Amino acid sequence: MNNPDYDPRSVFNLTGKRILVTGASMGLGKRFGWTLARAGAEVILAARSEDKLRELSDSIAAFGGKCVCVALDVRDRAAIRETVENIEQAGPIDVLVNNAGIAIVKAPERYQDDDWDNVYETNLRGPWVLAQAIIQRRLKDGRPGNIVNIASILGMRPLGHIAPYAAAKAALINLGRELCVDLAGRGIRVNALAPGYFETEMNRDWLKSPAGERLRQRIPTGRFGQPEDLDGAILCLASDASVFMNGTVLTIDGGHTAGL
Repeated sequence: MNNPDYDPRSVFNLTGKRILVTGASMGLGKRFGWTLARAGAEVILAARSEDKLRELSDSIAAFGGKCVCVALDVRDRAAIRETVENIEQAGPIDVLVNNAGIAIVKAPERYQDDDWDNVYETNLRGPWVLAQAIIQRRLKDGRPGNIVNIASILGMRPLGHIAPYAAAKAALINLGRELCVDLAGRGIRVNALAPGYFETEMNRDWLKSPAGERLRQRIPTGRFGQPEDLDGAILCLASDASVFMNGTVLTIDGGHTAGL
């Protein structure tokens, strides 16, 4: 218990772990890939266009990190299963970071069927198919599994004009809880990371708008998150530091949900 040689920092060490990160070409996924590789993991970076992963791959190679890039559209169920099979030929996937996601912002009456389908398939069905493909393999080989679903505070407290996204993120949170109930005793854990409002390429201009400024004023810390603000959370959930966490939603939002 009081081993003087024990270093608590070692539980965050990802050396030897293989981690699949979807939606890794930009935004939070890009930062997740870099951070996990910096912590010693071999990261498999996935995005719809493999070319868009080149910048991240080069930055990981610059510090001697290990990464593999794969083209994957998480709306394609057959492609997901084939990709997982191909990746696992080189070794098991220890951690899945279900990060790929899209948002379409419209008034409820203006959504088209294709809008709903694209958000649902990317934000919920794709993560489910990926998780199931890896769960099946970990149960077969008896190795522990770790799934980190990237949710959102909008899955707990909607903003408005984003109904399919909020519904999908709420379902993703409950999917993780359900999988926890089924799988916690079988060596597989499933947790969610729920970011608040973070500045990325996709939303930077809107966050600078008058509406974005009004939103910023409702955040107790007085600012929007930056991707690096999630480094500690993703390292915790992807590593053995969270070995007894299962079915958890880790909220990182600058106090936004607490302040409302």
